[in-house]
Amino acid sequence: MSDDCNRTPFWQRQPQLPLEIQRFFQARMEAALGDPEARQVLAWPTILGAPGLRKAHPDGLPEAELLTHAVRMLGALGHHDPTAAWQAHLGAWPDTAEGGPSGWRPAEVWGAWGPLVSLRCGWQLAALTPLPLGARYPLACGVSLFNHGLYHECHDALEPLWDAAEGDLKGQLQGLILLTGGYHHLQQHNLPGMVALWEEAVGRLEACGGRVSTPWGEVRAEVALDLTVRRLDHGRRTKDGGDLSALWALDRPTWELA
Repeated sequence: MSDDCNRTPFWQRQPQLPLEIQRFFQARMEAALGDPEARQVLAWPTILGAPGLRKAHPDGLPEAELLTHAVRMLGALGHHDPTAAWQAHLGAWPDTAEGGPSGWRPAEVWGAWGPLVSLRCGWQLAALTPLPLGARYPLACGVSLFNHGLYHECHDALEPLWDAAEGDLKGQLQGLILLTGGYHHLQQHNLPGMVALWEEAVGRLEACGGRVSTPWGEVRAEVALDLTVRRLDHGRRTKDGGDLSALWALDRPTWELA
């Protein structure tokens, strides 16, 4: 796990996002999870919403500078023609940007959420960029997103695998999905939802010792399971609306893909 992952800004309470922003994230994450080639859709919001660039270019980021910032991100994904990539993106994702007097600005739908859109898309891109492609990619996405504190996205990555699974594997994958769902509820400060999901997750994962063997590798979640059991015990003793600071004080859970 990288040092950047250890410093994830999402290991804390998160705001409730407007439906339009949720849909913005959902569409791009579904594309990136379904096709590794589509990970590049996350680069453009990362750049356009960056607070420093917005402050420096209130009337729009000049296209030449936009493309310069995109070179490294796209290059890491194997794309080396940012001009063509940007033109293709504009045609496919018109809710990303609009023209300003001197360049490109975030689309109006972003509202005041530009800095968070930039941060989250950037973190999503960081989680997905170094992953192995091929059959292991979907499971690797789930593990990396969980380790970056992107629990809602982790759920989205694992759900298709769970939907196609059968037998014990289906129940074990559901355990992982419920576990990550509980951490999403922790981010939203939803104590009842958190406890309900973790209670079922713990039962499913304890049955396999916190290790989920799949055709694409083994997810080792023993340490995360132990940390969740400790959080669950505290959550059961806390009244709804009570202080959850003790749950954040424990180590952040991570998985390992072997």
